[in-house]
Amino acid sequence: MEKRYQVFVSSTYADLKDERKHVLQALMEMDCIPAGMELFPATDEEQWEFIKKIIDDCDYYLLIVGGRYGSVTDDGISYTEKEFDYAVANGLKVIALIHGAPDDIPFGKSEQDPVLREKLLGFKDKVMDGRLVRFWENAKELPGLVALNLTKTIKMYPAIGWVRANNVANEDVLGEINELRKLNTQLKDSLSKAELQQKPAIEGIADLDSIVSIDGTYKTQQTGHQPQNHSFNCETSWRNIFSLISPYLIEHPNDAIVKKKIASSLKQIATNKSNGYSFSINDQQFKTISIQLKAYGLINTKYLKTTNGGMALFWSLTERGEQLMLESRVVRTGA
Repeated sequence: MEKRYQVFVSSTYADLKDERKHVLQALMEMDCIPAGMELFPATDEEQWEFIKKIIDDCDYYLLIVGGRYGSVTDDGISYTEKEFDYAVANGLKVIALIHGAPDDIPFGKSEQDPVLREKLLGFKDKVMDGRLVRFWENAKELPGLVALNLTKTIKMYPAIGWVRANNVANEDVLGEINELRKLNTQLKDSLSKAELQQKPAIEGIADLDSIVSIDGTYKTQQTGHQPQNHSFNCETSWRNIFSLISPYLIEHPNDAIVKKKIASSLKQIATNKSNGYSFSINDQQFKTISIQLKAYGLINTKYLKTTNGGMALFWSLTERGEQLMLESRVVRTGA
């Protein structure tokens, strides 16, 4: 069957209109279905939910990074970085195209705010961590890079794609799909019952308000200087660690994203500053956090198959964890 793949195109918008135009044209010439901010409604409280649904329907994620970080959400990160984190957490294969000569980007298309410049450096560092990226310097290079890299990615990691309804296989395949749907429902029911029955089963476990010491590292960089490495130590309670990360677990992030979320939150508590990038914490201490929260019956961690057929460790809240999240994060009268 002839498939068409849907590709989510993520970037800042005002400074990369011409670049997006070239990329969208290249995707359409490859018989792909481009999706991106051109489809989004006016900004409102429902926008992020709409974006997530679009990403959920896509087969691949294509990121273009220029000289700007972009509009910052209530989470303190840009929509572009938030889209990237969500796509990675859902197992989408990422094709990253980063401007290779940032010093040559026109002043009007460069980030002027020093805080946002630092966030942009941190985002680039995250994107390049553990994956191959391609560099570009002008918009006319992008169609060739898209065609070359997307074709290779589709060949190595074929996705589900879309087919015309009149090309769908016969009723035997439809029956098989229905059986898989039933099995999926049974597995969800089993998981729900397991969560309801889950209780801390370890005698003498430290209570949630016990203090734990966490060591971490991060980087800073000033324009024209080399990155500087820093370390921090944060003493906080298990309850506070859970309170900091629990809202993010609703989206079922993978292990790496959870670790960075914890690291950035604890670093801000320890230093009382929001600067820096490449946040991390001691790996053994991170494993202890995972085990401790699991022992409290607040989280589940499971190796699950991603959309590209690989495996990743994903975090989620138990029913007990969701209740504690609401109790700890809800805004009460007079607060």
